[in-house]
Amino acid sequence: MPARVLILGAGFGGLELSTLLSETLGDNAGVTLIDRAGAFVFGYSKLDFLFGRTTPEAVRLPYGELAKPGVRFLQETVIAIDPSARRVATDAGEHEADALVIALGADYDFDATPGLAQAGEFYSLAGAERLTERLPSFRSGRAVIAVCGAPFKCPPAPSEASLLLHDHLSAEGVRDRCEISFVMPLSSPVPPSPETSRALEAAFAERGVEFLACSRVVAVDNDRGVAVLEDGTELPFDLFLGVPKHRAPDVVAASGLVDDVYVPVDPRTLQTRFPGVYAIGDVADLGVPKAGVFAEGEAKIVAASLIADAGRGERPGGYQGQGSCYIEFGSGRVGRVDVDFLSGPKPTGSYQAPSAELVAEKRDFGASRRTRWFGPKG
Repeated sequence: MPARVLILGAGFGGLELSTLLSETLGDNAGVTLIDRAGAFVFGYSKLDFLFGRTTPEAVRLPYGELAKPGVRFLQETVIAIDPSARRVATDAGEHEADALVIALGADYDFDATPGLAQAGEFYSLAGAERLTERLPSFRSGRAVIAVCGAPFKCPPAPSEASLLLHDHLSAEGVRDRCEISFVMPLSSPVPPSPETSRALEAAFAERGVEFLACSRVVAVDNDRGVAVLEDGTELPFDLFLGVPKHRAPDVVAASGLVDDVYVPVDPRTLQTRFPGVYAIGDVADLGVPKAGVFAEGEAKIVAASLIADAGRGERPGGYQGQGSCYIEFGSGRVGRVDVDFLSGPKPTGSYQAPSAELVAEKRDFGASRRTRWFGPKG
C-alpha cells in the first residue's frame, strides 16, 4: 500500500515536493496537498502589482489547475495538528498520514507593531492592493519603507521597494518633492554578501534614498503621521510601506512543534523531533533566508528521503542551504545574489551585477516554475 504523504501548505515548498513525488511515484505518490488559499502567488508579484506592472488576476495561479498523478489538492483551513499521531484536523474533516510535512509558511504579527495594519504593508497581496489606492495621492512629503522585525520573507524586497518607488515618483514627475527613507533592523541590506550590500547602498545614495540601518519601527502613530523607532526617535511620514514582523502560524505554534518562534528541524534532513514529521520553508527554524528558492531546495531533500523510503531511490545527502535571489535595482535592471548558508563555517554570498541576461533569467525563473507546477498554459 502506498505511503500517505500529507503536505500542509502549497507554497514553493509544498508545490515542489508534491511535484517531485508525483514525477517519480506517479499514481502511487499518495499525496494530499492542503492550503487555505485558492491560488498561488509568487512573492515578487506583489511589487509588480504595487507599481502597476501587473494585475491581481494576472498573478494568481489557481490551485484548481493542479493535475498531477498521485496528488490530491484540498482547499481547506488547518485548525489542529497532532504531530505525534501525524493527524491533522481542518475545517472540512480529519486527515492522517505516514509522512507529514509542515510547509505553512510564516504569518504576519501585526500586533507586534501597533498601528502598522492601518498604516500600510505590502507583503500581502491584499496589503499591496490597499497601497495602490494610496500611492496615486502621494505627491509630496516623506515615504517610509520599514522592516518591523527579522528574519523576514524575501530579504531583498524592501530594498527593491525603495528603488522602484523612486522610479514611480520620477515617472510621475514628483520625485523632487518627495523623500524616501528605508528603515531596517539589519546592519546592511544583504548581510551575507557585503558586495551586494555595497551595490544597493550605492543605488540608494545615487537616488537620494535615506538608508537607516540597525533601526526598527516598533509602532506607528497614524494620527500624528509618525513612525516610532526602537530608540524613541520619531520619523514623520506621508506614505508608509511596512514589512510586518513574522511568526509561525498559530495552528503550528499550538501543535507543540515550535520552539521559540519557528519549528526546529535537523538542518541536514528537515526532520522535526517527531518521527515522520518534516518542516520546510518559512516555518522551519533552519538559519537560511525565508525565500521561496530555499523552501524549494528543502523540498528536494524531503522528496528524496520519501522516495528512498518507497524503495525508488537513494537517500539524499544533507541540505546545503544554497540559493539565489534576484534583485530589482530599478530602471528595468535586475541583479542577483548567490548565497551559501550551511556548507561552510559561516554564511557567504556573491554578487552578480545587473544585466540583460539576469532580466531574462528572472523571467524564466517564474515561467519555468509556473509550467512545472501548474502545467503549460492552454
